[in-house]
Amino acid sequence: MKGKVFKATIAAALTASVIGVQAPADVQAAEGDFELTIMHTNDTHANLDKVANRATLVKQIRAEKPNNLLLDAGDVFSGTLYFNAFEGEPDMKFMNMMEYDAMTFGNHEFDLGSSEKGHFALDEFAADANFPFLGANVDFSKNDYFKDYAHKEVTADYIDGNVYNGVIKEIDGEEVGIFGLTTAETAAISSPGDVEFTDYLEAAKKAVADFEAAGVNKIIALTHIGYDDAAAIDNDITLAKEVPGIDVIVGGHTHTKLEQPVKAGTEEEPVYIVQANEYNKFLGQLDVTFNEEGVITGSAGKLHDVNAATITPDPDVAEALVYYSDQIAALKNQSTGVEAKVALNGGRSATNGDGTGVRASETNLGNLMTDGMLAKAKTIDPATVIAVQNGGGIRASINAGDITVGEVLTVMPFGNALAIMDLTGAELKAALEHSVSAYPNESGGFLHVSGLQFKFDPAKAAGSRVHTVNVKVGDTLTPLEDTKRYKVATNTFTAKGGDGYASFGAAYKDGRVSEPGFVDYQMFIDYIETLTEVNPAVEGRITVGAAPVIEEPGEVEMPFTDLDEKGWAYPYIQDLYAKKIMNGTTGTTFSPKQDLPRWQAVTLMVRTLGLPVADAPASKFTDISKLPAERQAEINAAVKAGLIKGVTSTKFNPNDKISREHFALIMNRLYDHASEKDYTMDKVAPFKDISKLNAESQKAVSMLYDFKISDGWNGNYMPSKFTTREETAKMFSLLIKQTPSK
Repeated sequence: MKGKVFKATIAAALTASVIGVQAPADVQAAEGDFELTIMHTNDTHANLDKVANRATLVKQIRAEKPNNLLLDAGDVFSGTLYFNAFEGEPDMKFMNMMEYDAMTFGNHEFDLGSSEKGHFALDEFAADANFPFLGANVDFSKNDYFKDYAHKEVTADYIDGNVYNGVIKEIDGEEVGIFGLTTAETAAISSPGDVEFTDYLEAAKKAVADFEAAGVNKIIALTHIGYDDAAAIDNDITLAKEVPGIDVIVGGHTHTKLEQPVKAGTEEEPVYIVQANEYNKFLGQLDVTFNEEGVITGSAGKLHDVNAATITPDPDVAEALVYYSDQIAALKNQSTGVEAKVALNGGRSATNGDGTGVRASETNLGNLMTDGMLAKAKTIDPATVIAVQNGGGIRASINAGDITVGEVLTVMPFGNALAIMDLTGAELKAALEHSVSAYPNESGGFLHVSGLQFKFDPAKAAGSRVHTVNVKVGDTLTPLEDTKRYKVATNTFTAKGGDGYASFGAAYKDGRVSEPGFVDYQMFIDYIETLTEVNPAVEGRITVGAAPVIEEPGEVEMPFTDLDEKGWAYPYIQDLYAKKIMNGTTGTTFSPKQDLPRWQAVTLMVRTLGLPVADAPASKFTDISKLPAERQAEINAAVKAGLIKGVTSTKFNPNDKISREHFALIMNRLYDHASEKDYTMDKVAPFKDISKLNAESQKAVSMLYDFKISDGWNGNYMPSKFTTREETAKMFSLLIKQTPSK
């Protein structure tokens, strides 16, 4: 990596372009205030055809707003042939021409980590930068390319092309701190290898503290963690809420189109969040006014349409682009020699004309790709019978007619290699459950399949949706067997646990995955060249529908000697026992009057919902280690499903008793999760003793009353009273009958 030492100063304003830019509304500044304009981009993904228009907009805004910054929130890499052919070289050339001030890493900057050269392309990309990279929660200490150029500090004396927690820029005599964050999801959805990601909130708090210690009171977070997704992992909304001292969050990752800045924080110390959509469609502009204490007192923002017909492309950038665009045009036009009889659907969403998309449904292109993958795998290991491909690895469609090399590379831009996994049927079934867990929402982890057919019911809770799986051997379909082993082809990204495939990742760690090394796009071209015609169809490999109706279990004999067959609780206990949801405390005792501990409540929830426990990651609770392994797994599964939390981040207190207030909350969460809709309260239950409960608890108690599960005692609910096992049986049994998916 190279670079020059540079004392942070603002670049001189460039010459105004021939068009005017419609600026946000004026922000009035009082004496002693400081005005700053932040231009920002994110998730451009190598979309360079209109980069000269962006350069024009940057010049115009700089001419009008001399106190300015130009920042990028990551994911410059991957997405078009410009990246496939040049691996970031032209993107950096144009960023330097526009004089960017800083960039943070997106998850796609790490896409090539599993390639033969690892992060060589990222290293070259950074080395050519005339600005620093920011990654307060990115740990490069184990990476040979970056470890000597990544500095865990904030500084005003930085080296271009190096990585810092944050940098201090001096603008018109004022110091502005900028730090960077990258989503921890990168480990699952990209290929960072030995690059690791620390807790984003702790990293942000340290960066803010370091800036404040240096006397900086105007602080910008440059983030690639998403605006409002995956709150359990990281996002900008949570960052604004949890880390005081941040003034502006310039975000990326979720491709969110924030046409106006979103105000967060408090009235006294507001935080403004911006994000500029995707694919070089917009250049964001945020104008802010800081008072002498570093608090924003005025703001205005907008997104400038980079594709606007009124923009005259910057001539220097346009001329430089020709060198690359001419080569891309030639590459796009190179034929594979194969013609597609029909359009090959690789569209992302279900708005592609036929109601399908690769992230939520079977498509003919997904079928064609997995058929080609399976054909190649069989030549290497004839025992391979199944192939799976993640929808996130299918990036575009192919039109009917001549198939060009450029089209194939656009569909498969990551250069993923073939992997062959040795899996049990149970591991494969767990993967299929994960595949459809987000349905009907789009998911990059949605699997396309060959050699397999499966059916799932989206009305069921995530983790218990797949009910029919058949393996195709020749012309015969046979049910998947949990204990039988199957050879399954996929790409190395997915085989290593990418997109959250824990069962695949476990197989990889166990040494049950071979990596023959054939690249996806070449396998695809080789395969279609063998076909008489390319005319794939949607065949019903993946279908949606309910499982066959199974009759409810009848009365069963129970071995418990401490139950009265004529007692009020007996039929409810018998119901849960027959459904294999609730057992005794011993082989012959049920202990109906015993108070219910927290760990038993979790067991009942997991069994009622049919949550998978094998793939649940270990929780952070340190006080469940003495429980049986099966109980620990159930707690982990409930945490993963978002049904429970600990007393603290590391304590679960498994033996604590469950109050009736807490039990009502459990019932409410169980219903919402199982039915996939939130219970709507018409009115608060008429219990005299719940008025002091919080709104969430009142809603939960009201649900039990509304569903005729609990009618209390003498007009009271008795929320602080512990819940007994017989009361638990009644309420679980009645709730199951109220839950549509059960």
